[in-house]
Amino acid sequence: MSEKKNVLLWNEFIRAVKQEVKPAVGCTEPISLALASAIAASYLSGPAHRVSALVSPNLMKNGMGVTVPGTGMVGLPIAAILGALGGNPNAGLEVLQQVPPDAIAQSKTLLQQGAVTVDIQQPCDDILYLEVTVFHKNEFATVTISGNHTQVVKIVHNNQIIFDKHSQTINDMQQIYDHEEVYCLEQATALQIYDFSIKVPYEDIRFILEAAHLNNALSRAGLTEQYGLHIGMTLQRQRDKGLLAQDLLSDIMIRTSAASDARMGGSILPAMSNSGSGNQGIAATMPVVVVAEHLQSSEEQLARALILSHLIAIYIHNKLPTLSALCAATTASMGAAAGIAWLIEPRYQPIAMAICSMIGDISGMICDGASNSCAMKVSTGASAAYKAVLMALDNSYVTGSDGIVSDDIDQSIANLCSLARHAMQQTDTHIIEIMTHKAKISTNSLKSYSEIK
Repeated sequence: MSEKKNVLLWNEFIRAVKQEVKPAVGCTEPISLALASAIAASYLSGPAHRVSALVSPNLMKNGMGVTVPGTGMVGLPIAAILGALGGNPNAGLEVLQQVPPDAIAQSKTLLQQGAVTVDIQQPCDDILYLEVTVFHKNEFATVTISGNHTQVVKIVHNNQIIFDKHSQTINDMQQIYDHEEVYCLEQATALQIYDFSIKVPYEDIRFILEAAHLNNALSRAGLTEQYGLHIGMTLQRQRDKGLLAQDLLSDIMIRTSAASDARMGGSILPAMSNSGSGNQGIAATMPVVVVAEHLQSSEEQLARALILSHLIAIYIHNKLPTLSALCAATTASMGAAAGIAWLIEPRYQPIAMAICSMIGDISGMICDGASNSCAMKVSTGASAAYKAVLMALDNSYVTGSDGIVSDDIDQSIANLCSLARHAMQQTDTHIIEIMTHKAKISTNSLKSYSEIK
């Protein structure tokens, strides 16, 4: 590759990481809805008293069971009204970071009064789609987000179009709400990402250390407070009892799952996300941080391992649907395997081996919505990453003669992502059917209980 093309590719890699690795408070599906509500409310002359939203089936799936930061409540409705009453419309995925207590109380009151509705948009061609309308007296505003968690495509105030991404008219609102065009990694390879990660000037990637700072803080929170399923805290207690070994693997599992515990359990601390997901950001960060500390690696070594991990995670996710039946925490953990392998033995071959082994190991893990149990999947991905690295260091890995794995790492990744894009679509549909049916049964049970009371 010529020097000019190399520079252009490296600049594209840096832009990709800065585009996809961002702070986010709470699970990004309900947070996306809260952001739309906050933007809509900003066009009203007074406080919201009612919110109505339509969301894609996948967004409903990922928002049904997750705790909204600061509320102690789960689901999309509380996120929708809280964004309207207390969200910062200019804060992106950190829209709910500084919500005042009175806004939380008022949101819960309106929720109890039935002032919030969130339904599935049917039919819906977009995997990630939401349309929220916020009302104040006779005034209303509607905001539509589509394609990714922060991409506003339309704003309407009292039937007047304020902004339309697909309109031929370009105005000042375009600069505010138009999401930067998606970068293209289609022609890149894992080897090019590796080459970039070890050769790019340190100052150009030093920013990635913020991922370690933010996700480490979440991990500490998960080990000091009982969030969600408190998997990290539980494993730590069992290790103290001697039921789990005091070693590097248990450190990786405990500290990684603790960060996910806090994030899914409603902590107001931000996670450094990857590809629109805090859990993916945690999965790509914490195992690398733990291993770097164990090896007493330098800040530069940690930064290079993290940029390798996050960029591999982005590279794989770029070939996947935005949301799918495939648990993307597993693909982010493949990035972590790359980062860990490089820290221990800085060569490309162990990285390729480890990723291929992970594809042969945990590629079938489904995504059944964001919830506290995500921390278990994150810990599974982290332990699988370390196991795959240990195998690679012993020159052992899943080869091209096994299953969907190919002798070429990029083809192996393409095979995995092809399953998610095609064959697993029906799986995703069935998962959503199961979850919505379960939700209806739960709602009916609550109504029956209320009538008995």
